[in-house]
Amino acid sequence: MTDINHQVGIKASPETIYELLTTDSGLSQWWTNDISGAGVVGSVIKFRFNGGGPDFSVSQLVPNKSVVWKHVGSVPEAWVGTEILFQLRVEDNQTLVRFIHSNWKESTNFLAHCSTKWAVFLLSLKDAAEIGKGKPFPNDTHIDHS
Repeated sequence: MTDINHQVGIKASPETIYELLTTDSGLSQWWTNDISGAGVVGSVIKFRFNGGGPDFSVSQLVPNKSVVWKHVGSVPEAWVGTEILFQLRVEDNQTLVRFIHSNWKESTNFLAHCSTKWAVFLLSLKDAAEIGKGKPFPNDTHIDHS
């Protein structure tokens, strides 16, 4: 198994970041502008990119500390069985967001692409929290020319 693992320091409170990770309006500020279903443990969040995209079940919420999603859809196929964890901790006047997308079956070109895109979207989360304006899809930074 392979994991994607990132960390970013954000000059915002854990409460602000937690809201960006746990509400439709928050998530739409930094990942994609087409989101529905965020909420309590057990809810299924539908993230859409031009109509298609992944579904995640919210499996754990620890307010202002951590968020865990489990992939429950069939697309993208490489994400089946994966899990996403956001851990928040305050250190040195910032909130460190540790991001792990775990349980990839193998290291592939798609995993490399997703790792870079997750970095792009974590920087979008940083901008949403710090300046109130992220770059969610379709206004995100493009990393290839296809």
